[in-house]
Amino acid sequence: MLLISVAVVTGAGAFVMMSGREPPPPPQVAPVAAPAPAMETVEVLVAAAELPMGQTVKMPDLRWQSWPKSAAGDGFLQRAAVPSALEDTVGSIVRSPFLSGEPIRREKLIKANGSGFLSAILPSGMRAVAISIDARGSNTAGGFILPNDRVDVLRTSRDEDAARSGGGDVQTAETILTNIRVLAVGQTVQERNGERVVTGDTATLELTPSQAEAITLAQKVGQLSLTLRSLADAGQVAPATAEQPPAEGGLTVVRYGVAKQMPRR
Repeated sequence: MLLISVAVVTGAGAFVMMSGREPPPPPQVAPVAAPAPAMETVEVLVAAAELPMGQTVKMPDLRWQSWPKSAAGDGFLQRAAVPSALEDTVGSIVRSPFLSGEPIRREKLIKANGSGFLSAILPSGMRAVAISIDARGSNTAGGFILPNDRVDVLRTSRDEDAARSGGGDVQTAETILTNIRVLAVGQTVQERNGERVVTGDTATLELTPSQAEAITLAQKVGQLSLTLRSLADAGQVAPATAEQPPAEGGLTVVRYGVAKQMPRR
Protein backbone atom coordinates (compact mmCIF):
# COMPACT_ATOMS: atom_id res chain seq x y z
CA MET A 1 0.00 0.00 0.00
CA LEU A 2 2.87 2.32 0.79
CA LEU A 3 4.41 1.74 -2.65
CA ILE A 4 1.07 2.27 -4.34
CA SER A 5 0.56 5.50 -2.45
CA VAL A 6 4.01 6.77 -3.45
CA ALA A 7 3.34 5.91 -7.08
CA VAL A 8 -0.02 7.69 -7.07
CA VAL A 9 1.48 10.80 -5.47
CA THR A 10 4.39 10.82 -7.91
CA GLY A 11 2.09 10.40 -10.93
CA ALA A 12 -0.21 13.15 -9.68
CA GLY A 13 2.74 15.49 -9.21
CA ALA A 14 4.00 14.75 -12.67
CA PHE A 15 0.52 15.38 -14.09
CA VAL A 16 0.29 18.72 -12.29
CA MET A 17 3.74 19.78 -13.55
CA MET A 18 3.02 18.79 -17.16
CA SER A 19 -0.39 20.41 -17.19
CA GLY A 20 1.19 23.83 -16.43
CA ARG A 21 3.37 23.91 -19.53
CA GLU A 22 2.36 25.08 -23.02
CA PRO A 23 2.22 22.39 -25.64
CA PRO A 24 5.27 22.22 -27.94
CA PRO A 25 4.92 24.29 -31.17
CA PRO A 26 4.02 22.40 -34.31
CA PRO A 27 6.87 21.64 -36.72
CA GLN A 28 7.62 24.38 -39.22
CA VAL A 29 6.55 23.59 -42.78
CA ALA A 30 8.21 25.53 -45.62
CA PRO A 31 5.66 27.34 -47.79
CA VAL A 32 5.24 25.98 -51.27
CA ALA A 33 6.61 28.50 -53.86
CA ALA A 34 4.15 29.57 -56.46
CA PRO A 35 5.10 28.35 -59.95
CA ALA A 36 6.83 30.98 -62.12
CA PRO A 37 4.68 32.26 -64.96
CA ALA A 38 5.55 30.67 -68.29
CA MET A 39 7.64 32.94 -70.57
CA GLU A 40 5.95 33.73 -73.85
CA THR A 41 8.21 32.86 -76.78
CA VAL A 42 8.18 33.07 -80.55
CA GLU A 43 10.17 31.21 -83.19
CA VAL A 44 12.86 33.38 -84.79
CA LEU A 45 15.07 32.59 -87.79
CA VAL A 46 18.73 32.46 -86.70
CA ALA A 47 22.07 31.47 -88.20
CA ALA A 48 22.86 27.81 -87.55
CA ALA A 49 26.60 28.53 -87.94
CA GLU A 50 28.89 31.51 -88.50
CA LEU A 51 28.15 33.18 -91.83
CA PRO A 52 31.08 35.26 -93.17
CA MET A 53 30.67 38.18 -95.54
CA GLY A 54 30.17 37.11 -99.13
CA GLN A 55 28.84 33.63 -98.37
CA THR A 56 25.75 32.41 -100.20
CA VAL A 57 23.18 31.24 -97.64
CA LYS A 58 22.13 27.58 -97.89
CA MET A 59 19.37 25.66 -96.13
CA PRO A 60 21.65 24.08 -93.43
CA ASP A 61 22.91 27.58 -92.51
CA LEU A 62 19.53 28.55 -90.99
CA ARG A 63 17.20 27.24 -88.30
CA TRP A 64 14.18 28.30 -86.26
CA GLN A 65 14.82 28.98 -82.57
CA SER A 66 12.57 29.87 -79.65
CA TRP A 67 13.11 33.47 -78.58
CA PRO A 68 11.53 35.53 -75.76
CA LYS A 69 8.71 37.49 -77.33
CA SER A 70 9.60 40.62 -75.37
CA ALA A 71 13.16 40.53 -76.78
CA ALA A 72 12.22 39.83 -80.39
CA GLY A 73 13.00 43.00 -82.35
CA ASP A 74 10.97 44.32 -85.23
CA GLY A 75 13.69 43.33 -87.69
CA PHE A 76 13.66 39.66 -86.66
CA LEU A 77 12.05 37.15 -89.00
CA GLN A 78 9.35 35.44 -86.93
CA ARG A 79 7.82 32.20 -88.08
CA ALA A 80 4.31 33.25 -87.17
CA ALA A 81 4.55 36.39 -89.30
CA VAL A 82 6.68 35.05 -92.17
CA PRO A 83 6.34 31.24 -92.38
CA SER A 84 8.37 31.06 -95.61
CA ALA A 85 11.26 33.20 -94.34
CA LEU A 86 13.73 30.30 -94.26
CA GLU A 87 13.04 29.27 -97.84
CA ASP A 88 13.02 32.89 -99.03
CA THR A 89 16.40 33.62 -97.40
CA VAL A 90 18.19 30.69 -99.04
CA GLY A 91 20.31 31.94 -101.95
CA SER A 92 20.94 35.39 -100.46
CA ILE A 93 24.47 36.78 -100.09
CA VAL A 94 25.74 37.87 -96.68
CA ARG A 95 26.60 41.60 -96.65
CA SER A 96 27.60 41.67 -92.94
CA PRO A 97 28.82 38.62 -90.98
CA PHE A 98 26.49 36.65 -88.68
CA LEU A 99 27.51 34.82 -85.52
CA SER A 100 26.13 31.38 -84.77
CA GLY A 101 22.69 31.80 -83.17
CA GLU A 102 22.36 35.45 -84.25
CA PRO A 103 18.90 36.40 -85.56
CA ILE A 104 18.75 36.87 -89.31
CA ARG A 105 17.92 40.41 -90.49
CA ARG A 106 17.12 41.30 -94.08
CA GLU A 107 19.30 44.43 -94.11
CA LYS A 108 22.40 42.25 -93.67
CA LEU A 109 21.54 40.15 -96.73
CA ILE A 110 21.19 40.89 -100.40
CA LYS A 111 19.75 39.04 -103.36
CA ALA A 112 22.33 39.04 -106.15
CA ASN A 113 20.06 37.44 -108.78
CA GLY A 114 23.02 35.65 -110.32
CA SER A 115 25.47 38.56 -110.05
CA GLY A 116 28.74 38.46 -108.15
CA PHE A 117 29.22 39.57 -104.57
CA LEU A 118 31.01 42.83 -105.28
CA SER A 119 28.44 44.01 -107.79
CA ALA A 120 25.73 43.15 -105.26
CA ILE A 121 27.21 45.24 -102.43
CA LEU A 122 28.52 48.11 -104.56
CA PRO A 123 26.48 51.28 -103.94
CA SER A 124 24.53 52.71 -106.82
CA GLY A 125 26.64 54.96 -109.05
CA MET A 126 29.97 53.65 -107.76
CA ARG A 127 32.58 51.54 -109.56
CA ALA A 128 34.94 48.82 -108.36
CA VAL A 129 38.45 49.24 -109.78
CA ALA A 130 41.38 46.94 -109.06
CA ILE A 131 44.93 48.33 -108.92
CA SER A 132 48.21 46.46 -108.79
CA ILE A 133 49.91 46.21 -105.40
CA ASP A 134 52.92 44.43 -103.96
CA ALA A 135 51.83 41.26 -102.14
CA ARG A 136 54.63 41.87 -99.60
CA GLY A 137 52.95 45.12 -98.61
CA SER A 138 55.74 47.47 -99.64
CA ASN A 139 53.25 49.87 -101.26
CA THR A 140 50.22 49.11 -99.09
CA ALA A 141 51.16 50.35 -95.59
CA GLY A 142 53.22 47.27 -94.84
CA GLY A 143 50.36 44.90 -95.59
CA PHE A 144 48.10 46.18 -92.81
CA ILE A 145 45.40 47.58 -95.07
CA LEU A 146 42.24 45.54 -94.68
CA PRO A 147 38.90 45.50 -96.50
CA ASN A 148 36.65 48.43 -95.52
CA ASP A 149 39.67 50.56 -94.53
CA ARG A 150 39.97 54.09 -95.92
CA VAL A 151 43.09 55.00 -97.87
CA ASP A 152 44.70 57.76 -99.95
CA VAL A 153 46.09 56.86 -103.37
CA LEU A 154 49.52 58.24 -104.29
CA ARG A 155 51.11 58.25 -107.72
CA THR A 156 54.88 58.14 -108.16
CA SER A 157 56.14 59.09 -111.61
CA ARG A 158 59.13 60.55 -113.46
CA ASP A 159 59.23 64.33 -113.84
CA GLU A 160 59.58 64.66 -117.59
CA ASP A 161 59.85 68.47 -117.49
CA ALA A 162 62.86 68.27 -115.19
CA ALA A 163 64.42 65.57 -117.34
CA ARG A 164 64.07 67.67 -120.50
CA SER A 165 65.60 70.70 -118.81
CA GLY A 166 68.68 68.69 -117.85
CA GLY A 167 67.76 68.09 -114.25
CA GLY A 168 68.37 64.38 -114.49
CA ASP A 169 66.03 61.61 -113.43
CA VAL A 170 63.61 63.27 -111.00
CA GLN A 171 60.81 61.29 -109.38
CA THR A 172 57.67 63.00 -108.08
CA ALA A 173 54.86 61.81 -105.83
CA GLU A 174 51.40 63.28 -105.47
CA THR A 175 48.14 62.32 -103.82
CA ILE A 176 45.55 61.82 -106.53
CA LEU A 177 42.64 60.38 -104.52
CA THR A 178 41.75 60.68 -100.83
CA ASN A 179 39.47 58.86 -98.41
CA ILE A 180 38.84 55.89 -100.69
CA ARG A 181 37.18 52.74 -99.38
CA VAL A 182 38.98 49.43 -99.93
CA LEU A 183 36.49 46.78 -101.05
CA ALA A 184 38.87 43.83 -101.19
CA VAL A 185 42.54 42.93 -100.95
CA GLY A 186 43.37 40.09 -103.30
CA GLN A 187 40.46 37.67 -102.95
CA THR A 188 39.66 38.70 -99.38
CA VAL A 189 36.58 40.85 -98.80
CA GLN A 190 36.50 40.93 -94.99
CA GLU A 191 38.85 41.37 -92.06
CA ARG A 192 39.96 38.21 -90.29
CA ASN A 193 40.56 39.14 -86.65
CA GLY A 194 42.97 41.90 -87.65
CA GLU A 195 45.45 39.58 -89.33
CA ARG A 196 47.29 40.48 -92.52
CA VAL A 197 45.15 39.71 -95.51
CA VAL A 198 47.43 40.63 -98.43
CA THR A 199 46.83 37.42 -100.36
CA GLY A 200 47.03 38.69 -103.93
CA ASP A 201 48.51 41.33 -106.17
CA THR A 202 45.48 43.64 -106.40
CA ALA A 203 43.45 45.96 -104.21
CA THR A 204 39.89 46.71 -105.28
CA LEU A 205 38.74 50.26 -104.54
CA GLU A 206 35.28 51.85 -104.49
CA LEU A 207 35.38 54.85 -106.84
CA THR A 208 33.15 57.27 -108.68
CA PRO A 209 33.28 57.13 -112.48
CA SER A 210 35.58 60.18 -112.66
CA GLN A 211 37.87 58.72 -110.01
CA ALA A 212 37.96 55.44 -111.94
CA GLU A 213 39.15 57.33 -115.03
CA ALA A 214 41.82 59.18 -113.04
CA ILE A 215 43.22 56.08 -111.39
CA THR A 216 43.21 54.06 -114.61
CA LEU A 217 45.23 56.78 -116.29
CA ALA A 218 47.55 57.10 -113.29
CA GLN A 219 48.45 53.41 -113.51
CA LYS A 220 49.63 53.95 -117.08
CA VAL A 221 51.95 56.87 -116.27
CA GLY A 222 53.32 55.89 -112.88
CA GLN A 223 53.24 53.58 -109.88
CA LEU A 224 50.41 53.66 -107.34
CA SER A 225 50.73 53.33 -103.58
CA LEU A 226 48.12 53.23 -100.83
CA THR A 227 48.44 55.08 -97.53
CA LEU A 228 46.20 54.07 -94.64
CA ARG A 229 43.99 56.76 -93.09
CA SER A 230 43.19 57.00 -89.40
CA LEU A 231 39.83 55.67 -88.29
CA ALA A 232 39.18 59.05 -86.64
CA ASP A 233 39.13 60.94 -89.95
CA ALA A 234 37.86 58.17 -92.20
CA GLY A 235 34.42 59.75 -92.32
CA GLN A 236 35.59 63.22 -93.27
CA VAL A 237 34.62 64.63 -96.62
CA ALA A 238 37.46 64.21 -99.07
CA PRO A 239 38.98 67.47 -100.37
CA ALA A 240 39.48 68.11 -104.06
CA THR A 241 42.02 65.68 -105.49
CA ALA A 242 44.92 66.35 -107.77
CA GLU A 243 43.16 64.53 -110.59
CA GLN A 244 40.11 66.54 -111.51
CA PRO A 245 37.46 64.91 -113.68
CA PRO A 246 37.71 65.98 -117.30
CA ALA A 247 35.59 68.94 -118.25
CA GLU A 248 32.55 68.21 -120.31
CA GLY A 249 33.59 67.83 -123.93
CA GLY A 250 37.31 67.75 -123.02
CA LEU A 251 40.06 65.27 -123.79
CA THR A 252 42.78 63.74 -121.61
CA VAL A 253 46.10 63.91 -123.44
CA VAL A 254 49.17 62.03 -122.19
CA ARG A 255 52.44 63.46 -123.51
CA TYR A 256 55.82 62.26 -122.21
CA GLY A 257 54.00 60.45 -119.43
CA VAL A 258 52.20 63.60 -118.21
CA ALA A 259 48.40 63.79 -118.37
CA LYS A 260 46.79 67.11 -119.29
CA GLN A 261 43.22 68.17 -119.90
CA MET A 262 42.68 69.73 -123.33
CA PRO A 263 39.41 71.29 -124.55
CA ARG A 264 37.86 70.01 -127.72
CA ARG A 265 38.22 72.31 -130.71
